Amino acid sequence: MDAPPIPTIPGIAIPALLEAPSPWSTLEEVAATIAGCRKCFLCQGRTRTVPGEGNPEARLMFVGEGPGQTEDETGRPFVGRAGELLTKMIEAIDLEREQVFIANVVKCRPPQNRKPLPDEIAACAPYLERQIGLIRPAVLVALGATAAEAMLGAKRSLTDLRGRVHSYRGIPLVVTYHPAALLRNPNWKKPTWDDIRIARQLLDR
Repeated sequence: MDAPPIPTIPGIAIPALLEAPSPWSTLEEVAATIAGCRKCFLCQGRTRTVPGEGNPEARLMFVGEGPGQTEDETGRPFVGRAGELLTKMIEAIDLEREQVFIANVVKCRPPQNRKPLPDEIAACAPYLERQIGLIRPAVLVALGATAAEAMLGAKRSLTDLRGRVHSYRGIPLVVTYHPAALLRNPNWKKPTWDDIRIARQLLDR
């Protein structure tokens, strides 16, 4: 099946930040700070922090909403059923999970897997920002509305955010459904497959 063309509809553009000194010079330093972070309520119920994992020089980076129960227990992102589906999606575009980087907007599990609150997202924002700055991926994929809204600073429907290529600090960003949503509604698998193939085309440019 032919891949869909790269959308030409203009997306949201988040400008690059002015270069400023950072307290973290490596991904390991970011992860160590996250491990001791107590900036928001989520730290009270966590088993482990989930900073993210993958290739520190990844050209493709996925960003989800937040850890679930399995992630909280293991300290690794996307290792439950949704994670298995994400791995299959990555392999379907001829990549291995070890080649990409996978992270979440918040690094601790919200209670009962609820949506992270604005103050929780804000508390974790510097960590994600620095991870992206250190990795410098060629393409970003936001998995789900929460991740898309957090990264693009826009509260819009997923339908409105899909179908266009946004720009995050100069990096092309594609928005698609969260793998957990695909487990609930298989009808979203086809549009997600389209989005992932658009990201792959951007990667190949």
